Amino acid sequence: MRKVERQRIIRQLLDEHDVEKQEDLVALLDHADIKVTQATISRDIKDMQLVKVPSPSGGYRYSLPAQQAMDTEKKLKRTLYDAYVSLDVQDYFIVLKALPGNGTAIATLIDQMNFDGAFGTIGGDDTVLIIAKSADDAQHLYQTLLDLLEQ
Repeated sequence: MRKVERQRIIRQLLDEHDVEKQEDLVALLDHADIKVTQATISRDIKDMQLVKVPSPSGGYRYSLPAQQAMDTEKKLKRTLYDAYVSLDVQDYFIVLKALPGNGTAIATLIDQMNFDGAFGTIGGDDTVLIIAKSADDAQHLYQTLLDLLEQ
């Protein structure tokens, strides 16, 4: 598995679980049929600049640095400002049209934002398909993207 894909999965796991130790992350990945060594996870933690923060259940857990989330939002706003063409929603789906060459970057930034209710994205050259977990989630994501466009 490529590093980029593994690190995307690690970000997702950190959102879903309180990961206290590197060994916990190795076990979660193993449960997902992704075989890695503790040394690989150690390198990923350094590369992703993960930090330990207090856990709601006590102790500490790994988390993405707060600045990274802010930077991602700024990048998404800037990219939308520069490349946005249109946005539409229907049922579970949101279609965002952008200037050619921007679809993949916008899809990646939306994935990195880890919006609640987002199931996944597909980014083409000038189109992003966002699949929501429910029709209500799609409406909420649609409004969130409109709000980002207005800021």
